[in-house]
Amino acid sequence: MSNPLLTISGLRAGYGAAPVLFGLDLKINEGEIVALVGSNGAGKTTLLRAISRMIAAEGSINFAGKELMPLTPEQVFATGLVQVPEGRQLFARMTVEENLRMGALLRRDPEGVVRSFARMYELFPILAERRRQMAGSLSGGEQQMCALARGLMAEPKLLMVDEMSLGLAPVVVDQLLVVLSDIRKAGVTILLVEQDVFAAFSVADRGYVIETGHIVREGTVAELERDSDLRKAYLGVA
Repeated sequence: MSNPLLTISGLRAGYGAAPVLFGLDLKINEGEIVALVGSNGAGKTTLLRAISRMIAAEGSINFAGKELMPLTPEQVFATGLVQVPEGRQLFARMTVEENLRMGALLRRDPEGVVRSFARMYELFPILAERRRQMAGSLSGGEQQMCALARGLMAEPKLLMVDEMSLGLAPVVVDQLLVVLSDIRKAGVTILLVEQDVFAAFSVADRGYVIETGHIVREGTVAELERDSDLRKAYLGVA
């Protein structure tokens, strides 16, 4: 078994006086793809925002041996923990290439950045064609590719991808899932947060199911797929 890269213990978070997460425990090992699945409003995005230190939280978040609780979002990003947010959140009036360069903002290895650009255009050939185009003029699928590429330009140890499949055609989602598998083979650990359980489980090693701020199931994808309650609730099969 690989070493834990991210260990979350007793995590509580919310917005103002409204709690959303209630003492979550979660672990991600190096080299894994872990799926976090649950319905809309279950607390998935809140968990990512807490991990990235964008909202106040209590408990422990240990990443690569470092406690993240005292850190700012910028400091968390610098540790190699990178989030691809729900809804892409690209810089719409900047070109594809400029968006990708934003991902490499903290890097101090110009030659490595050039190699990363080449790698991104290899992973996403359409972005090479569109590199001078404004990001806001891309299709939804192309925008998601650009958001993933921007995150990867930071050379993350852990890439957290929030609702990648949202609003995209199944054929585009399938293409992106192949890319995630390729990224993992290159040594990047991935936390995939999804409402689309089929998509998430097709590439993940393990999964967590979150409901109303609580982890209610965890296990390998094979174990979760055999869970009859889970199959009824999330996979639509008995």
